[in-house]
Amino acid sequence: MNTDRKEPTYLFSEKQVAEKSEIARRFLDHRTRLNENVDKADNYLVKRFYNLDHNTYLEGALPAKYKELMGLVASASLRCDDCISYHVIQSYRLGVTRAEQEEAINVALVVGGSIVIPHMRRAYELLTELYGCV
Repeated sequence: MNTDRKEPTYLFSEKQVAEKSEIARRFLDHRTRLNENVDKADNYLVKRFYNLDHNTYLEGALPAKYKELMGLVASASLRCDDCISYHVIQSYRLGVTRAEQEEAINVALVVGGSIVIPHMRRAYELLTELYGCV
């Protein structure tokens, strides 16, 4: 098992993403505010889980961009709009193309079925703000 892990190299900062997309800005602001509330609880188990989550998406045997796309597929299949937004934004920051993100969403649609469609629509709206029209 490859234990060499490192922070991914982002092409865009969260600030740059927020300036490009109103949907992303609202999501990032809301997430930051809610995380501040969670942080105040100083919950050991939550901190451990957040650490595990962070370390999972580091560069390793699999590039971070592939991990973010897998996160996008799982999130869309599970129908978590916040998770979908997070992984679309992180994928964009890592230089994933719109076509790559759309293919990942296609996998989620096949795995999750038609119930994924409303979440796919919202993901496409964010993709359009980030990448422009198809």
